Amino acid sequence: MKYLILVLFLLTFHSCEKSNDSAYAESTQVNASLMEIAEEPGADKVQKMPPTKSDTIAKKIIKNGRMEIQVGDMKKSRIKVEENLKKWNAYIQDEHFENGDSQENLNLIIRVPYKNFEPLVNSFSDGIGSVLSKSISSDDVTEEYTDVSIKLANKKIYLEKYRDLLKRAATTKDMLDIQEKIRGLEDEIDVSTGKLRYIDDKVDFSTLNLTLIKEKARDTVTSRVGFGSRFADSITQGWNFFVSFVLGVISFWPFFLVLPVGIYVYRKWKHRKKFKKD
Repeated sequence: MKYLILVLFLLTFHSCEKSNDSAYAESTQVNASLMEIAEEPGADKVQKMPPTKSDTIAKKIIKNGRMEIQVGDMKKSRIKVEENLKKWNAYIQDEHFENGDSQENLNLIIRVPYKNFEPLVNSFSDGIGSVLSKSISSDDVTEEYTDVSIKLANKKIYLEKYRDLLKRAATTKDMLDIQEKIRGLEDEIDVSTGKLRYIDDKVDFSTLNLTLIKEKARDTVTSRVGFGSRFADSITQGWNFFVSFVLGVISFWPFFLVLPVGIYVYRKWKHRKKFKKD
């Protein structure tokens, strides 16, 4: 019986030892794989390979423009602008109107498909009003877009490698380490993807800042206020000046209070001094 128990104990111990050796070997293999990935060039350090015809990235050009147009009738000019926007598949992203004393300003931020940018600008140059200023700029972001695309592709490759290692992780520590790597890569991939979308949007739709300006005639500005109203305003303004003056004088009351006391003390002192001399 003792020999049987001893044999069972040796068999159990040998089995546990094999299991531990297997888990240790698996963990060692996972750690080696992690070290291998860590030693590979990072996503930000991957050397660019010459692009082939199949993966060449088209030119990425961002176009922006700014125009100021003086118009005679703001409503009619706005209608004309709307017609041109429909014709060239453009839309208003932001609108701001300001009615000042000397002029009216209508500022429009317009988004238009890249290929329709120049035709739209030309359509505003004729038939809307007098162009006061016009500026157009082009920004080539092809290199930036290519860099982000390459880094994004490499991050996706590393993400798949870490997901494969997660399936073979033998210890809790290995699983936690790999999961942390995966979360970091997923966040970086989201940021890079968002940046590419932002660049694509700026490239596909150019931006034009259009300002319509309508000058107001001086006589129409002053004619809105009649003589009676201006006379009443002058009386009110004069009264306000008077009240302000009185309040300003009253604010000096401490000086008016101290001044008589000072004069009294000075005269008293001078009188005593004269009395002592006599």
